[in-house]
Amino acid sequence: MCGRYAASRRPEDLVVEFEAVPAEGQQPLPADYNVAPTKDVYVVRTKRERDPEGSPTGAGHRELRGVRWGLVPSWAKDVSVGNRLLNARVESLTEKPAFRAAARSRRCLVPADGWYEWQKRLDSPGKQPFFITPADGSVLAMAGLYEVWGKGEDRLYTCTVVTAPATGALTEIHDRMPLVLPRERWADWLDPARDDVETLAAPTPPELVEALELRPVGTAVNNVRNNGAELLTRVEGTSAPADQPALF
Repeated sequence: MCGRYAASRRPEDLVVEFEAVPAEGQQPLPADYNVAPTKDVYVVRTKRERDPEGSPTGAGHRELRGVRWGLVPSWAKDVSVGNRLLNARVESLTEKPAFRAAARSRRCLVPADGWYEWQKRLDSPGKQPFFITPADGSVLAMAGLYEVWGKGEDRLYTCTVVTAPATGALTEIHDRMPLVLPRERWADWLDPARDDVETLAAPTPPELVEALELRPVGTAVNNVRNNGAELLTRVEGTSAPADQPALF
C-alpha cells in the first residue's frame, strides 16, 4: 500500500527530469514532505495534442500536471468515491471497473522522493515509520493512473498509485509497495497506444529495490498536519530490517 509519501522537487526540476511540459494555468505546488490522500500532487502524463478546431492530431507530449490524489472515474456520480481509490492493485488493474479504462490508456507517473511505511514494533507498542527512498537521492517514478471527471472549467483531474506485492527487504516492513518504474520503462508506461497492461505492469526490477534505503524516521510523520524536511531525518538507534544495511 502507498498511503503517504514525500514530494519536494520543484516543478522546474521535474519538467527536466521527465522531459515534460508544465500544464498551462496552474500554480506551482509547494514542497510536501507528508503527502496524504486528497492532496494535490504532480503526475506526468501523455497529453494528446489537438489542432485549432479541437480535433486530435495524433501527436502528444509529456505534461507535468497537478491533480488530486484519489481516483474519480469519469462515470462516478460523486467525487467522494476518490477517497477510497487511493491505490490500484496491479493484480486487478484490468478487472476492476474503477481502473480498467484508465489502465488501458490513461497511465501516468507519480514523482516522489520516497514513500512511508509502518512496521510493527517488537519491543514496544505502536509502529515504527520508515521512509523508503533511493539511496543515491534520485527521483522515484511510481506507476499511476489518472482520470478526468466533469466537463469544461469544472473538470477535475485525479490519480491513483499502482501497488504490487513487496519484494526483498521491503517484505519485512509491509506486504505491498508502489509499483516503481525504472527510467527505461517510463515511455512505454506513458504510451496511450499500448494496451498490454500486464506487460507494462511487470514487477519493479530487483536491482532497483536493492538500491532503496529503508530509513527509520520519527513518529511525527504519523500526523498529516506535520510537514517539513525534518520528517525525513533518520532516528538513531533504530535498526533497519535484517537484510537491509543501515545507511547513514
